[in-house]
Amino acid sequence: MENVIAVLAKAECTLNDVAKVNVWLGDPRDFWTFNKVYASYFPDGAPARSTVRSQLMVDAKIEIDVTAYKPLK
Repeated sequence: MENVIAVLAKAECTLNDVAKVNVWLGDPRDFWTFNKVYASYFPDGAPARSTVRSQLMVDAKIEIDVTAYKPLK
């Protein structure tokens, strides 16, 4: 999540601008632990999210991508 925050900052966005999150877990037994940590980053309610198990995970337990939307001012 810290990497996601850093990338969002480069686009002058924050987690508040995230509209959708996709998550791939290497092991479905990690879901509840992941979900607890994930929820801590969105105390006011999380954006839409898809979470799936991927057998293609290599050297990683979790992959995350986000879609953020920030209207032009």
